[in-house]
Amino acid sequence: MTATAPASATESAARPLPPFPWTDRDLDRFREVQQLAYRCAEGVAAWIGPGVTERQTAAELRRRLIAEGVRDFFHIPFAWFGERTAFRRFRTPLQFFPTDRRLSEGMPYVLDCAPIVDGYTADIGYGGRIGGTGANPVWDKLTEDLAGYRELILAEVRAGRPLADVYRAVDERIIRDGYENRHQVYPGRVIGHQVTRLHSRLPSGVNLFGFGVRTLQTLGRELVGERIQGRSPLWADGRASRHPATPGLWAVEPHIAFRDTGTKFEELLVVTGDPANPAYWLDDDLPHVRRWTAGPSGQAAATSAAPATPSSQ
Repeated sequence: MTATAPASATESAARPLPPFPWTDRDLDRFREVQQLAYRCAEGVAAWIGPGVTERQTAAELRRRLIAEGVRDFFHIPFAWFGERTAFRRFRTPLQFFPTDRRLSEGMPYVLDCAPIVDGYTADIGYGGRIGGTGANPVWDKLTEDLAGYRELILAEVRAGRPLADVYRAVDERIIRDGYENRHQVYPGRVIGHQVTRLHSRLPSGVNLFGFGVRTLQTLGRELVGERIQGRSPLWADGRASRHPATPGLWAVEPHIAFRDTGTKFEELLVVTGDPANPAYWLDDDLPHVRRWTAGPSGQAAATSAAPATPSSQ
């Protein structure tokens, strides 16, 4: 990991934060899209089984999203199996794309999709493993411990700490738990990024390097605008993230691994700028939260219930 100097109070508070940009109706729409994404991921989790490939799984996830009315994506759907859930030997962005890696009994998997509906964006991550209780004890333990990262991130953001400091607090927790930080492998080392409502005249459904062209246009515009203000819409551990979270919505994805098993969650965090309630998770009715609430018996929700019938691409 790249060491960075702590942000000073003067640096992190150098510029005032903008007002919260969303209405209650907007938040309802973002929540609906996030629920749609998780509903499709859960459907695919019940569909897959031994022998299915990453490519078939990503295609099935895309098919289900389109059937739900999705016509554009922040990024295309991804699926990672086995050691690829821990991003082993990932050296270039092309290695994130789905492969012919096949599932087998006990193997972990991660599904990641980012649908856009009427401009409203969600970005979610769903972790699972093939087989019943005890099929992969390492995955079970990783998934159980992820709950603490969700609590930690919320507490740190609510305290108004600079994003780079929150990132380091997560790193410290990962090291203390005996795991590895794998979100540092994502482009830009990001643990999260802002999401917004896309407004673009570019055609929907057109992708470049895995990202929608309308996403790239919007993200580029935000990067320039935020940099002018001394901020960044990308949440990493470097100098650009030495500021508190900008009011708005952030897709947050702590990704941890032990050896060749990795998992994560990804969901939307609301940052309000209101001292009375500075931040909260947009929705607690999500698969990983229900899993933690149910305890060990809830782990069954993450397993494949039936053999798959792979669809052709």
